[in-house]
Order: sequence, then structure tokens, then C-alpha cells
Amino acid sequence: RRRRPERRPGAGIGLRRRLRYNRAMKQGAVVLFSGGVDSPTALHWARRRFAPVFALVFDYGQSHRLEVEMARRIAAGLATGCEVATLPLAGLLRSSLLGDGRPIAASLRESRAEAGPPSTYVPFRNGIFLALAAAFAESRGLRRLVTGFNSVDSPDYPDTTAVFARRMQAAINSGTSAAGGGARFRVVTPLARLGKSDIIALGLRLGADYSYSISCYRGGEVPCGRCPSCDIRARAFAQLGRPDPLLLRLQKEGKA
Repeated sequence: RRRRPERRPGAGIGLRRRLRYNRAMKQGAVVLFSGGVDSPTALHWARRRFAPVFALVFDYGQSHRLEVEMARRIAAGLATGCEVATLPLAGLLRSSLLGDGRPIAASLRESRAEAGPPSTYVPFRNGIFLALAAAFAESRGLRRLVTGFNSVDSPDYPDTTAVFARRMQAAINSGTSAAGGGARFRVVTPLARLGKSDIIALGLRLGADYSYSISCYRGGEVPCGRCPSCDIRARAFAQLGRPDPLLLRLQKEGKA
């Protein structure tokens, strides 16, 4: 009589993981997408776990609006679809990123010396984005909202924390069809515990191209090299011992 093949240790666990993976793939996702380095990493991460994957970009009147154009360029060919939501927040909310007259801090040190959230904090911005992303997702039968939130390098932004994401998830599930027994939403924060250099390293392993990602708060394609966002980005690439692909592209094109 033929012997049965021995059951491999962990085979059951592998099967359960595959089943969870298959269920997730059927649920699809919306990635809150901008032109920096966090959301492209999140998009590449999401593409390996969900299908379809949509990128939702927000044009909210930010001074660095070039990121909208670059975000669309980055998402093309990666996401199932890319949509731009236009929100007239300038004039309604106060932030130096919305041109409220306050200067953008000249450095990360100066920004962290400010009392309370920095001037570049846009009140409840990520809450607004998540609410709209949930409505967008519900309209398309999607249930995963993937963010690039990370609070390691940005501890002064209250709407980037894992606690905030969990509470927004609860609110979304209380105010959508999920409250009536429909499929529940999940706010996914794969980068929450990573520093900027870790996020970039992960993105590079996943195939992210950062040569068109824009981080500078001052709005130019050529980074100022001084604002808090430029400071964090420069430190991250230095920690990795790698040149910034954006700077390499700009140099090649004769722009920097």
C-alpha cells in the first residue's frame, strides 16, 4: 500500500494565510496618494496584497500643488485607476501650506521648536481624506483604505498616528453600510512604525521609483533643501548611503 506523504510542519498555517490573502485580494483597496515618498511605498505595498487598487489624490489648495501632477504620474501604470479629488480648503482652514500668511519653518529644528502642531499642520486633513476615501471606496465595493501614515519622523502631526487610524476606522464602520451588517472597512497603516529611511528602503525593495516624488513644502520641483520635509528626506537617503533619485533626475535634466 502506498504511503501517504507526510504533512509538512506549518502546512495548515500556510493554507490559512493563503485563504486570508485570497479574501483580501477580492476586497480591493484605495490608497490615499500624494507625491511624496510615503504613499508611493504604500501603493507598491498594497499592489502585492489587494486587487483592484485605486489611488486617490487630493488637490486641496496646497502650496506644493506640483505634487498632484507628480502623484498622477507616479500612479499611472501602478494603480487600477487614479482619481483626483479637488477640495477647496484654502481660505477655510489655517495652515502655512494653504497660504495663511505664516512662514514655513526654515528647518526641522525650527519646526519642532514651535509650540503645538507646526504651521504646516492642516487641521484634521487626514480625517477629511479618510472620510472621502471611505465614501469613494464604498461606492466601488472596496473595503481597504491604505495610508502612508507614519509618526516616527512626524510626531507633531496628530492625524498620522495608529490610534487616530483605529478611531477613524471605527467611525467609518459606524457611519457606512458596515453599520447595517455590510462588509467592514479597515484603515491600513503599513508604515506606521517605520522611520523615513525604513520607508524608502522598503519602497526600493518593492520597486518604487522616487525620481518624480516631491516632498518640498515650498512647492518647487527643485527642493529647497531646508524646509522640514526636505530635511527629513535628505537625512533618510543619507542614512541609507544612497543618492536621492529626484536629485539625480534633476541633475540629468539640467534643472539642478
